[in-house]
Amino acid sequence: MTTNIFKLHPWHGVDLGNEAPELVTAFIEIIPSDTVKYEIDKQSGYLKVDRPQKFSNIVPALYGFLPQTYCAEDVAKLNMQSTGRTDIKGDGDPLDILVLTEREITHGDILVKAYPIGGFRLIDNNEADDKIIAVLKNDDVYGLWKDIQDVPVTIINRLKHYFLTYKQMPHKDPSCFIDEVYGKSTAYEVINASINDYHHHYRR
Repeated sequence: MTTNIFKLHPWHGVDLGNEAPELVTAFIEIIPSDTVKYEIDKQSGYLKVDRPQKFSNIVPALYGFLPQTYCAEDVAKLNMQSTGRTDIKGDGDPLDILVLTEREITHGDILVKAYPIGGFRLIDNNEADDKIIAVLKNDDVYGLWKDIQDVPVTIINRLKHYFLTYKQMPHKDPSCFIDEVYGKSTAYEVINASINDYHHHYRR
């Protein structure tokens, strides 16, 4: 058995998993107790401080991205087909994911296995910025949720509230909109589109 003695880049060096999109590997950047928004430094692969959380709202789930995915032409095309918009482009980042679990995980910069069960078709300044919603593999409570309709509406509303307000400044019009809350089959389509976009841009 060989071991890589160098740290793999979480975006480009970690495998999404051979069961994707049904079961995926997610890299977690921030957790609900974080008062600072961390995100991956695309050049080095290390976590960096993006900004302090501006207000009292905190991310209500494990939050990160799917390795070897990218939001570009195919993800934008799915968005426009669904919403009827004509001016959407991908946000140029890996596909975001929220992972639900009843267990307390105390820090980010980790890999988890999760089952996608739905997502948000979110638009941020005319860019497709989908948020996949998943449950942690082997979670005794949330693992019973197999599709988005199994999730209590209070949890969906909590997740929506975070993304609709976390960038919003007082007295300014909002820049983020959620056009659709979709189920597992659509989440699979979005994940596959982001895999195609990654292959097109990074594996020529």
